[in-house]
Amino acid sequence: MEVLALLFDGFIVALEPLNFILIVVGVTVGLFIGAMPGLGSVNGVAILLPMTFLVPPTSAVIFLGAIYYGAMYGGAISSIMLGIPGASTAVATTFDGRPMARSGLADQALIAAATASFVGGTISVILFTMFAPPLAEVALRFGAPEEFALMLLAFATFIGLSGDDIPKTFFSILIGLVLSAVGLDIVSGEPRLIFFDIPGFFHGVNFLVLAIGIYGIGEILWTLETNKGEVEVSTLELTLKKFISGFFRLKNAISTMLMGSFLGFFVGILPAAGATPGSLMAYGVAKTMDKNPESFGKGNVKGVAAPEAANNSASTGSMLPMLTLGIPGSPTTAILLGGMVIWGLEPGPRLFTDQTEFVWGLIASLYAANLLALVINLAFIPVFIWVLRVPFTILAPVIFILCIVGGYAPTQDMHDVWLMLLFGVVGYLMRKLDYPMAPAVLAIVLGPLAETSLRQSLIIGKGSPQIFIDRPIAAAIMACAIILFILPLVKLISAKRKKSSSN
Repeated sequence: MEVLALLFDGFIVALEPLNFILIVVGVTVGLFIGAMPGLGSVNGVAILLPMTFLVPPTSAVIFLGAIYYGAMYGGAISSIMLGIPGASTAVATTFDGRPMARSGLADQALIAAATASFVGGTISVILFTMFAPPLAEVALRFGAPEEFALMLLAFATFIGLSGDDIPKTFFSILIGLVLSAVGLDIVSGEPRLIFFDIPGFFHGVNFLVLAIGIYGIGEILWTLETNKGEVEVSTLELTLKKFISGFFRLKNAISTMLMGSFLGFFVGILPAAGATPGSLMAYGVAKTMDKNPESFGKGNVKGVAAPEAANNSASTGSMLPMLTLGIPGSPTTAILLGGMVIWGLEPGPRLFTDQTEFVWGLIASLYAANLLALVINLAFIPVFIWVLRVPFTILAPVIFILCIVGGYAPTQDMHDVWLMLLFGVVGYLMRKLDYPMAPAVLAIVLGPLAETSLRQSLIIGKGSPQIFIDRPIAAAIMACAIILFILPLVKLISAKRKKSSSN
């Protein structure tokens, strides 16, 4: 009852005229920031952080939190409509969202993304409200060995991303891991894999450069070849009947949304994990557990619902270690943490007792931001659908320009633009040769996280891998990962035996 009373007081704070206006503006701005390739919640919050000095600290954090929520919703828009992930958190949405849009189901994909985001956000905020202190203690038990085991578990789910072609999947993962190692060694600082001594490789290969190149430029090249330059303009229209039926079609994806919500929140509360691993793992688990896994990657609505529920749930979960421990759970919450320090708010266990008005006002604002994000997102679906009516001769140059801007924005280095164009050609060739692109893109995201946690673990264990067995949580997660690695191989061998016996 005490929690409900505190939450009620929080709603009084969140629904004050200034704070409510900031929630509406923040969600709307965040929606379009998330939809712009190369921006995402990190850049959006960082760019708008100075504006918050004009309002009180509580209003400032509520505004930035609303931007964070809106950007998580918006990341799916460019993934579905253009095939370009707006940020790393939305890359898994591209796998099935874009095929759905190409097959005339863009409205269904957008409704699924918005609904799953709402479900994930709602469940995560409820969990946040009820279990903040104990969950913070659980997160503290996750050290480097547990984090590496979790990354290995994420890699194990990649096996399900490319059907039954396991060798090609492993090859794609290894390519991504090699690219993730480009740059400076994290321990010695020595340069490694600096191809042809080009200075631009010293800062590594940016994920967005690879993702935008493969899914943006590669998509343009593939479309031009397969349609011989003559692309039909979509006549897709969204009526009220289609809108309502879109909601009813999601009944089969409810369990997927729930799975993504709980998984995403758990991954989100782990310090430095963030929403990207959660969304990737949710996609892999959804495919592994589905009765028709071969339909994933071809336009399965569950492939949109799972990652969208997970990344929105993880975005809330990542705020938990920030508020309770002072440890940012994602790059965006790291910026929020810096803002809180500037405003004189000291994150940590005492924040819940010393700044109750701020904490519960922020939590209540997340409920409001989640609902408003759903309403605003659904209201703008006709605008997003309009993009499909634009002739490809106009849309292709616009996509190309967005790709160039998105590739240049993170580092403001022309080296990344040329690299992005190269990855576009590589993505096009991989598609022609029927190599899965998803594992390579996902490996470059999780590669640095896995390497850092592995080397820290070996340093703690004095070079012995025994540390992964001695720690119960790490051992349990590692066992699950190994089982997931072995199961597809067992299925493949049994299928070959059945085929040979039938012949």
